[in-house]
Amino acid sequence: MAPRERVFEPVIDQHDTWMVVNPVQGCPKGCRYCYLRDLGQTRAKPRILASPQETLDQLLAHPYYHPALVLALYTCTDALATPATRAHLTALLDALGASPVRNPICLITKCAVPDDVVACITRNRSAGLPILVYLSYSGLGPDIEQGIDHESLRDNFPRLHAAGVPVIHYWRPALPQNSTPDVIEHVMDWAARYTACTVAVGTKIKPTALDQITALWPQLGNPHLDPRAADSVWPRTTWDWLRNIPDRYAHHPFFETNSCALAYVLGQTDRAQILDTPTCLSANRCPAAQRDRCHQALPLQQPVTGADVDRHLQRIGHPGHPYTLIPGSRTVILTEPLELRDRHNLAQVLSVAVRSPQDPGERYWQGRLAGGQPLIVDPLP
Repeated sequence: MAPRERVFEPVIDQHDTWMVVNPVQGCPKGCRYCYLRDLGQTRAKPRILASPQETLDQLLAHPYYHPALVLALYTCTDALATPATRAHLTALLDALGASPVRNPICLITKCAVPDDVVACITRNRSAGLPILVYLSYSGLGPDIEQGIDHESLRDNFPRLHAAGVPVIHYWRPALPQNSTPDVIEHVMDWAARYTACTVAVGTKIKPTALDQITALWPQLGNPHLDPRAADSVWPRTTWDWLRNIPDRYAHHPFFETNSCALAYVLGQTDRAQILDTPTCLSANRCPAAQRDRCHQALPLQQPVTGADVDRHLQRIGHPGHPYTLIPGSRTVILTEPLELRDRHNLAQVLSVAVRSPQDPGERYWQGRLAGGQPLIVDPLP
């Protein structure tokens, strides 16, 4: 049940993979799985919380900001959904392009990307601002992705590809409704033609959203399952398909960790301590050249020191927070809970793994940081 009043997120915030920039919040669409739903922010008129210039000023002044971080724009709306949000988007991209900011910029959409937005993206890419587009396309229908024009969404793929804009295919969430091989391959036959790679992240379930997800996937209400403790939840058929990908997709990379997909597309290396983990070795289908790039960079990394950790904890407002830095590793173990957004920022800025006691009041999925593993759900007989 959505709250009576809308709940707004900070304009500048930190998520698992990236900093997020949310000057406009509220989405007119009604995707039934959306993480904004229990905040009262779906089927809602987008509200402008900061002008493009105010957004840029807040970003550069924020203690989370670091030039190495990826910035995801408008994660509390779909910026392509209305004329007002599109105008805000193009003005913000132009402001970023004219500023010193050269962080990679990600836009995530299910809506049509019109010509003026494509032109704005290409001119700012030409000015040196690295902009990527995530097209969220998973084969779900209008009964679940309410208000989405799926033909326009499919048309984005060849149009952006022809314009030279790097596109990542976002295949999420994985639900029983889009888990059959026919549905999966209908999606992949199109997406693989035009995108650099696919990110498949399963279904993420916030602590507050179990009822929302069980309305779509009743089996997750089984008391013997604990989907909120999982890193992600998968139908068995989707999970098995990803481990037996048909030969016709042999040259298309698949990633279950978004940070690795970004590193690949940006020509960078692993900063999230994924390299040589089970996810790296058995879940991500990463090109050999990318793995070589990550391995070659590993011995060149500067060691992380206690002074580095102390300095960053102070910067984000937690001076003296107790921790242990494991000698000879890039692992920081916090001995008292720290808000998830702060842990994510510490991990990304210093390129470390962060372990911490869980905060029982946390509203978002903890995933890998809490040691969560995928939950694979077999179909009912």
